[in-house]
Amino acid sequence: MLVVDISGLNKSFSRDKRALNNVRLQVREGEMVALIGASGSGKSTLIRHIAGLLRGDRDGGKISVFGETIQENGKISRGARKVRADIGVIFQQFNLVSRLTVLTNVLMGMLGRVPAWRGSLCMFTKSERMRAMSALARVGIDGHATKKARHLSGGQQQRAAIARTITQGARLILADEPIASLDPASSRKVMNTLDRVNREDNVTVIVSLHQVDYAKDYCKRTIAMRDGEVVFDGPSSQLTPAFLQELYGEYSSELFADGSDDTAKPVAEPVAKKDLAVATS
Repeated sequence: MLVVDISGLNKSFSRDKRALNNVRLQVREGEMVALIGASGSGKSTLIRHIAGLLRGDRDGGKISVFGETIQENGKISRGARKVRADIGVIFQQFNLVSRLTVLTNVLMGMLGRVPAWRGSLCMFTKSERMRAMSALARVGIDGHATKKARHLSGGQQQRAAIARTITQGARLILADEPIASLDPASSRKVMNTLDRVNREDNVTVIVSLHQVDYAKDYCKRTIAMRDGEVVFDGPSSQLTPAFLQELYGEYSSELFADGSDDTAKPVAEPVAKKDLAVATS
């Protein structure tokens, strides 16, 4: 089953440069896909389009999620709101309400599935609270449920954000550089949690990452972007330092931090500009 299907997506924030240029890709159910690229490559912009938070240009681009059109020709579709209930978004800056408890923040994942008046008053049933506590236990921070969110570490806040998507019942998780501001140990805990949710719940995950090491460790498939275009779509194992140098030149050092000296060429060629279709198996 196709979870995400994007064709001909363009986005311009100014007249002289496109943030996204003719992006075409597909993601299938149960995949955990890494989205990599140097700063300004278009990763976050693409994720926000899939989430329905940004609209593309009015020149034919289309995004479908779970078979429902989210947007087309720069217009958000009527069915987008319904689909958003199945999409969980995790942002780099945690996006938790600091003055609320961790449990209440996680319960906010239910807002798209409960009556608006209950959500606005933070009135949740016992079963909903138990569901949120179960999600917190799965990510290993149920002992912090009654703390204010501001008292959690960065890694704990990101795991709370993942617990929120579990409580929501999201079938697709979009994680926009979730470990960019974390130390290595916390980064591993967050990535391990995303990996476990993907494997155990068959939740499709698209995660943008600034370092390819994590893409190779956690994602079988990587989509690489440069200047708003998809320039590679294939096995993560093929992203050697030498190949990244070919794709990004001097900016490749942003993506590879381990200093390894693997000069082998990848088997697959980078995606040609004339054919940006996804190479899915």
